[in-house]
Amino acid sequence: MDENLIVEISHGRVRGYKRRGVIKFKGIPYAAPPIGDLRFKPPDPVEPWSDVLDASNFSPIAPQPPPNIENRYAREMKKSEAECLTLNIWTKSLDKQKRPVMFWIHGGGFTTGSGAGSDGARLVLRGDVVVVSINYRLGPLGFLYMPDIPDATANVGMLDMIAALKWVKENIEKFGGNPDNITIFGCSAGGFAVTTLLVMPAAKGLFHRAIAQSGAAHKHSFNPTVGISNYEHLIKKLGIKKGDIDALRKVPYEELIQNMKRAKWRVKGVITWGPVVDKDTLPEHPIKAIKDGSAKNIELLTGTTLDEFKLWTAIATEPIEVSEDKLLEKVNRIMRFMDRDENKAKQMIEIYSQQRKTPRDILDAIRTDYEFRIQAIRLAEAQSQHQNNTYMYLFSWKNPYKGGKFGAMHGLEVCFVFNTLWDRDLPMIARKTEETQELSEKMMDTWISFAHTGNPNNKGIPKVPPYDLEKRSTIIFDKEITIQYDPYGKERLAWEGIL
Repeated sequence: MDENLIVEISHGRVRGYKRRGVIKFKGIPYAAPPIGDLRFKPPDPVEPWSDVLDASNFSPIAPQPPPNIENRYAREMKKSEAECLTLNIWTKSLDKQKRPVMFWIHGGGFTTGSGAGSDGARLVLRGDVVVVSINYRLGPLGFLYMPDIPDATANVGMLDMIAALKWVKENIEKFGGNPDNITIFGCSAGGFAVTTLLVMPAAKGLFHRAIAQSGAAHKHSFNPTVGISNYEHLIKKLGIKKGDIDALRKVPYEELIQNMKRAKWRVKGVITWGPVVDKDTLPEHPIKAIKDGSAKNIELLTGTTLDEFKLWTAIATEPIEVSEDKLLEKVNRIMRFMDRDENKAKQMIEIYSQQRKTPRDILDAIRTDYEFRIQAIRLAEAQSQHQNNTYMYLFSWKNPYKGGKFGAMHGLEVCFVFNTLWDRDLPMIARKTEETQELSEKMMDTWISFAHTGNPNNKGIPKVPPYDLEKRSTIIFDKEITIQYDPYGKERLAWEGIL
């Protein structure tokens, strides 16, 4: 292991190391510590340093609640508000080859996770790319919406990502990357963030391609009312007067996290924390902006897993089995929110029962489509009207763990994209077998090809045409990779006029 790889960047020198053919730099600060008067403000530039910064270890993660299912397997690190705005780099060489850059945004509902949760080494070795991952502010530190306070800025967690992209644009050539070929990609909240960055004015020109995995822009998210509710809940719990940002800035971050409103997956499909529409940072809902051509120059690959919602039902305290009466009650609750009656709920159940076996499977499929798949389709529909290089995928490989009850659940595709398969079965990480290794390599090649060219086609998959409203061509990632046209089309059509 070579411990003396030093690179001079815009704010000083950093020392990385090489292991198994990959050069790694970890914990490089891309913004000033967001503490004191900088809390709730856009990220400030980093102060230059004179000594060589040791970049051999990940930085502390952004303050967050204790680990849950979405980041349970991420590296555990000390939490620190002051040291969390950092990025990590994996590269094959520090030469001038200008490799495509893959910029990873972690998931976790905008309340958990870190850039250390996914290892970019195997993508680097397989595809001759440079991989970057980041930390960004989470929960109330990144997404507290306080429109009544002039000194507070909305969506600072998103502005952190933009600051990191600016850092990459300025410095990545020193690490063998191409600042003019950057692909942002992320899963869950990371995919949600990717979709948001597509239309944020401050992000224009900072990236060229985007991959949104299981996280498009839900119709009912980005609602400022939810942000205001979070703010009012927090100051009430803390005993702080409305508008007193100085008092909020003095609260230890542990207390902010302890008293924040917890994320809940509700029938409305609204995430508790996350970006909101704001006149300065995010002027309109991303899907509306994309429909109007705001991201027309960005090539897009988007998709979901087949059984997204099984992540939550598999770990839920309620029984796995759902009676037919309970199924109707739960589906009717969704339909009522969408201003539809029980007849529409019964129609949904009838349509979904054609390809689903049990009430549990039917409910999970409806929730999957409501929360995820239909939103990804809407994103592809909107972008395909302006950008020919728009592609869709559906990950349907089912994890055999615990009798297969997790199915092709939310987040499962990430270990295939990064080839971080394990030596045993886990809910969100597949066991490494000949079958899973082959699928992983083909998915890696698809993501890598898209990062290189804006087109996912490669020799490992059948030829996939761009997505359009007529054929709706979709890459199906399963034991066998196929191209299907409008998969689960009857289920898609059931949501027309609703989502």
